[in-house]
Amino acid sequence: MDTMRDRFAPVVSRLLDEDPRVAVVLAEIGKDAFTAARRRHPDRVINVGIREQLLVGAGAGLALTGMRPVVHTFASFLVERPFEQVKLDLGHQGAGAVLVSAAASFDWPAGGFTHMAPGDVALLDTLDGWTVHAPGHPDEAETLLRHAVAAGEDRVYVRLSVQSNALGRPVDGEHFVTVREGRSGVVLAVGPLLDPVLDATEGLDVTVLYATTVRPFDEAALRRAVRTAGTDVVLVEPYLAGTSTAAANDALRDVPHRVLGLGVGRAELRRYGTVDEHAAAHGLAARSLRERISAFFAAGARQT
Repeated sequence: MDTMRDRFAPVVSRLLDEDPRVAVVLAEIGKDAFTAARRRHPDRVINVGIREQLLVGAGAGLALTGMRPVVHTFASFLVERPFEQVKLDLGHQGAGAVLVSAAASFDWPAGGFTHMAPGDVALLDTLDGWTVHAPGHPDEAETLLRHAVAAGEDRVYVRLSVQSNALGRPVDGEHFVTVREGRSGVVLAVGPLLDPVLDATEGLDVTVLYATTVRPFDEAALRRAVRTAGTDVVLVEPYLAGTSTAAANDALRDVPHRVLGLGVGRAELRRYGTVDEHAAAHGLAARSLRERISAFFAAGARQT
């Protein structure tokens, strides 16, 4: 099966053919995948070299001229390194762009911590007005990329990963999807962590929600779920643990509730290892998820 990033260049290349407003801005990474598109659209496929601050600045400049720029590189080079440009060139100027990352939290362990960005979504949470998509399958990535490019002048972040669920699900770029219904708690699984969550909660009487668009946070879906499943909520996210706990708390601000945020820990894992080994070390494999989810819901049941 192809990866989300494998799907990225063909989809955006078709969008370049379909929409004269679309432009692609690259910083060396991923340029070879756009060789044919650059021949067709030499003025709209732009490689700035290894200059990540310029990458975002150039995208913002294109947006201010009426273009719809798609800006792409690894997450650590797209959100963290040029954060001042994301904040000012895009946000302060009110410029819209689609930032599309690769490598996610630990997709390329051999690259070390310089090529990991578990804090990317939390960092964007410090800014106003960003839509954040975290697809869990290449088909979902294609749908959400098209949503993002079509989203007028909005600022959109699309977080691609080599981790993937076995099946793609219908996503609309806005709402959470109810995958299972139960009466003893709610587990919200984000993007490629849906399959581990489904394995971890097999046989448990819990509602499982699936999120591929995490900002804006679908408050209505969470509120509906807790009406029947109870107000103990576990968030399982493929980036920094606790990133969405504030959003969940805001959604349930008038309801007594408990929230547990699971995700990538803050401690740096200094051995390269594999993606699966990193997931296990952060407690995101099905077995450890089941232990932590079950313990949380059991503690809540004892308090009632």
